Amino acid sequence: MPDQNAPAPQSRPTGFIGLGTMGTPMALNLVQAGMPVIVWNRTPERCMPLEKAGAAVAPTAGDLFSRCETVLLMLENERATDAVLGRGTDRFAERVGGHCIVSMGTVSAAYSRTLSDEITAAGGHYVEAPVSGSRKPAEAGQLVGMLAGAPEDMKRLHSLLAPVCKQVFECGAVPAALQMKLAVNAFLITMVTGLAESGHFAARHGLDMDKFAEILNAGPMASDVSKVKIDKLRHRNFTRQAGISDVLKNSRLVADAARSAGTAFPLMEACVALYAETEALGNPEDDMIAVIRAFEARADHSGS
Repeated sequence: MPDQNAPAPQSRPTGFIGLGTMGTPMALNLVQAGMPVIVWNRTPERCMPLEKAGAAVAPTAGDLFSRCETVLLMLENERATDAVLGRGTDRFAERVGGHCIVSMGTVSAAYSRTLSDEITAAGGHYVEAPVSGSRKPAEAGQLVGMLAGAPEDMKRLHSLLAPVCKQVFECGAVPAALQMKLAVNAFLITMVTGLAESGHFAARHGLDMDKFAEILNAGPMASDVSKVKIDKLRHRNFTRQAGISDVLKNSRLVADAARSAGTAFPLMEACVALYAETEALGNPEDDMIAVIRAFEARADHSGS
């Protein structure tokens, strides 16, 4: 009996551009699910794990677009997205026309809306598909996806994203998926920052940090995220899952979106300051729980 949850067969390979902390495991999950995938990355060395897993490697971004109808982008920012799409150049219409461009990175809603309009005008299709989760869920194919775009475009992406996301939610028209992602991020960022403050409080009172972790993990606030972050906190293991600079970028996007909508955002305002201070202290690639360093620096400064 056929597996009803198996990804639908693809008539043409899927393109994947952006093989960073999140993009590499996401692309690997597609390949390991048996999907034909072509990858390209500005840093060619990052394509090697995908090539070993069975993906084809395009020599140029243009070559990838010429061979793929659907292209997934997991890029760092708007500038990188514009560069890959050739936005503002003669290459743009060729790369997006007749293609479905799926933007999975976190950019501003205003940027995404404008990009959607330009891709549509050039004869292409555009879907926002930001994901909630960090490196570990990405490796396990347990991300949560949010889609925005034309209903028919969103519908056909469900099977494609099945190896990457445990659940996919349709949010409506662009830029609703990004706005939803930012709303989710507001909770995630303030929660982890609150955990860092709690850990700082416990450590400065000389409490047993193992016992602190056990009590939090046994209580009603425990979650998959908190359990991982508490463990990293008590062992001072700041190996990146969601990096400080990435969280700062996301915090600023939330704050900007809140400001433009006229909503109050006192907690996110505090988070922007704390993650900026942590980044300035060095090690911007450390995991977001390293924001505890900002609390420690403030405490040391006030006590000097």
